[in-house]
Amino acid sequence: MWRAIEAGWHVEALLVVPSRLPESAADMVAGQRAAGTRVVELAEQLAARVAERDTPPGLLAVVSARTAELEQVPVEPDSVFVALSEVGNPGNLGTVIRTADAVGAAAVILVGDTADQYAPAAVKASMGSLFAVPVVRVRDADGLFGWASREGVEVVATSGYARQDHWSGPYATPVAVLLGSEGGGLPPEEIRRADRVVRIPMVGTAESLNLAVAAALMLYEVRRPPAGDG
Repeated sequence: MWRAIEAGWHVEALLVVPSRLPESAADMVAGQRAAGTRVVELAEQLAARVAERDTPPGLLAVVSARTAELEQVPVEPDSVFVALSEVGNPGNLGTVIRTADAVGAAAVILVGDTADQYAPAAVKASMGSLFAVPVVRVRDADGLFGWASREGVEVVATSGYARQDHWSGPYATPVAVLLGSEGGGLPPEEIRRADRVVRIPMVGTAESLNLAVAAALMLYEVRRPPAGDG
């Protein structure tokens, strides 16, 4: 809620539970009301249904969704992107957005039939980072690879069958880390089209890593300073 207002997103309405509203939020609510934002008071039971939680927060918001095109996202020499192809779990998507925010990623790119970033589970898991990191969607892999070629962005794909480990060497920027679905990973065609393919080594009995964990490992490895830079 706070992150949406700070980032300049349009708040259509505030939903307030008077009995649960923190004192620290009262001035903000008053300011939004004075600015013309609609403020609606809800009973706790109704707020719990709206928020899909047993214990509702004291403040909810109806925020206008934003749409953006990948071509509108600036590409700087040090830009890092994360691209998710056909990822279906909105909770994982929200966690990846949160991690992308933490590492200063330029955008999260959703490829093909990937989960909705505005699904309740995604919004909740993003912990407000949805309002700080551009999230854009492309119809298919052609949209991603065509943009990367035009903008000089290296695409690094992840695959359990890759020969290089993810810590095998420095990454050139601008770069887009491409990860696939939780069950099937990336399609072979997308792996073939990538500029570089790496794997995250596993030595235990687990067959795979959670997608959000894999994204975090990759993004922080990409952001690792070169040796000697402190």
